[in-house]
Amino acid sequence: MMWSGLGPSLVMLGFLLAPAGAPLVAIPIDNTPVAKGAAQCRAAEVGVQALGSGGPIAEGSRAGTSYALWVDGKARVLIDTGPGSFIRFGEAGLKVADLEAIAFSHFHADHSGGLSGILNTGSFEGGNAPLTIIGPEAASVFPGTRDFLAAQFGRGKGAWAYLHGYLDAGDGRRPLAVREIPAADAEQGPITRVEIAGGMVLQAIPVHHGPAPSLAYTVTVRGRTILFAGDQSAASSKFDRFTAALRPDLLIAHHVIPEGEGQPIGLHRSPQDIGRMAANIAPMRLLLSHHMDRSFSRLEEGLAAIAQHYSGTVTIASDGTCVTL
Repeated sequence: MMWSGLGPSLVMLGFLLAPAGAPLVAIPIDNTPVAKGAAQCRAAEVGVQALGSGGPIAEGSRAGTSYALWVDGKARVLIDTGPGSFIRFGEAGLKVADLEAIAFSHFHADHSGGLSGILNTGSFEGGNAPLTIIGPEAASVFPGTRDFLAAQFGRGKGAWAYLHGYLDAGDGRRPLAVREIPAADAEQGPITRVEIAGGMVLQAIPVHHGPAPSLAYTVTVRGRTILFAGDQSAASSKFDRFTAALRPDLLIAHHVIPEGEGQPIGLHRSPQDIGRMAANIAPMRLLLSHHMDRSFSRLEEGLAAIAQHYSGTVTIASDGTCVTL
């Protein structure tokens, strides 16, 4: 067979070529870790997939934070849409038309920067059922969820105003049903219950993440409960009280900082504090995600610190990791 210099490149990119003499045909192969994880989640009644397991610094191949909740073979909820999640979304074969909700923990760019690409791809799918968007109210320099969406998609003033139909249903796109959640007070703020189509129940819990109004989420579906702790510091006292002995099927915690002085403990929990949090919550499984080099390079030390308090199963997330429940 004559490759003419193209064959090896196409093979490395995951394509097959027709036999010699036949018309050239390129057939994509689902051989990425994200596609393999999606296949595992698709086969389960309930699964959670880490689309993006990275942090706020471009340190390699991890996309920004994003999680997909799969139910009966389809991704129904996204938690956060960090940069790069658009690519992972496509690798996993996800469809905006299948989503019932997108929930944001907060509006740091590494958790929200991929939304425009995901909604843009949804423009090619059709559908008119409302898509629920959940996120915090405004505080400090951070916009509320409605203003965050308007800055991107608002007619006449948004950065991508051509997608205005998501906000005003003016051009056949799915309308966004927005729920803004009080999140500025991590001690006294209310816990908000949101019922989502498909029998899913979400609870939004204010957590402390420096000046950023931030939320953790529980999602309950088919008798399983998943707790997305999000970015939070150990000052998240109401979260600790509410989740004590919750015993969810899965706790997702963010592994951002190592032990030691000089770490921004006002933003994130250290491994010791992740262990204490997990011991308090008592999940069936703990998934560590949102990794940064400063913490991941000291992973063994961090796991040992967690194990001082929590003795359950710990899984380390990569982009594409699926946990079936």
